[in-house]
Amino acid sequence: MSTIMIVSMISFVVVILVLVLSLITIKKGYAYKHQIDPLPEEGNDNNEKGT
Repeated sequence: MSTIMIVSMISFVVVILVLVLSLITIKKGYAYKHQIDPLPEEGNDNNEKGT
């Protein structure tokens, strides 16, 4: 085999590997369950100082 053929095959394998890993990462990102903190209660004034 010629050198250009070997380099082309290795490049193709690397591109496919990067594509697959990118798709796996995107899939995991969309599957992540985001959570938010609950809102503080109205009567709870922990942020006020001196009262």
